[in-house]
Amino acid sequence: MYGLLKKTVKEFTPDLYTLLYTLWRYKRELGVFPRLIHPKTFNEKIQYRKLHDRRPLLTLLVDKYRAREYVAKKIGENVLPRLLFATQYPADIPFDALPDRFVVKPSHGAGWVFVVADKRSIDAAEIVRQCEFWLGQNYYNWTREWAYKNVKPRILVEEFIGGQDGTIPIDYKFFVFGGEIAFVQVDIGRFKNLRRNIYDTAWNKIDVTLDHPNSADEIPRPPHLATMIEYARVLAGDIDFVSVDLYDTNGKVYFGEFTLAPGHGFVRFEPKSFDEYLGGLWRIPP
Repeated sequence: MYGLLKKTVKEFTPDLYTLLYTLWRYKRELGVFPRLIHPKTFNEKIQYRKLHDRRPLLTLLVDKYRAREYVAKKIGENVLPRLLFATQYPADIPFDALPDRFVVKPSHGAGWVFVVADKRSIDAAEIVRQCEFWLGQNYYNWTREWAYKNVKPRILVEEFIGGQDGTIPIDYKFFVFGGEIAFVQVDIGRFKNLRRNIYDTAWNKIDVTLDHPNSADEIPRPPHLATMIEYARVLAGDIDFVSVDLYDTNGKVYFGEFTLAPGHGFVRFEPKSFDEYLGGLWRIPP
């Protein structure tokens, strides 16, 4: 009976379903109900965005295919990993013609990716099956993030920008509020034993954790930090809040993606006061 009721609510009153889901999951993850009428914390403002913000720009930013054109216009194509192939038909991926290393991901989700460090070891049929599964999904139904709801599903094959030994580059996430960078989240070991440090723009470590433990080792200042800061500010300058993901590898800066709802708005901050501090930096548009 509960399952039928849930299905009915979800199909016929999607906004109500999103509201109920938000209240339930927020309480489960963070132990309190969110303030959704007058949000104050960073997490609450992400939920507010999911429920109320319907700007087409948000859909463009999370679309990994269309975002490439946006980035190229803002700061140039040289920051984009080469697009080797794009399709709505995974069986058409020309595996034989691809380089030894590449990345496969859908345009319409987050966290869905195949990193191929050695083409000789892949199961191409399995990659095609996974891509077909991705194409059949609407990421909005997984997270209730409206921005993903109308993204056209595509499969993208991009160049691999990691090390020659197949290592994954360090991920630098610039949290930008109205053009001003609050901090840089640095993720290492993304696919195993993830560790996360927080730095200011002068590369001073901030004593804060976001969902994952800090790294025991200090993460060196990236060689092109000044360039990344400039790029993040330009790319995010017209947006009230966005995380700009960049890489500093192979002697240059690469763009990764835009993130509108880090942790889907259920981020466990330590100390918890950092959640409210970030919320104070975010000016929600009228």
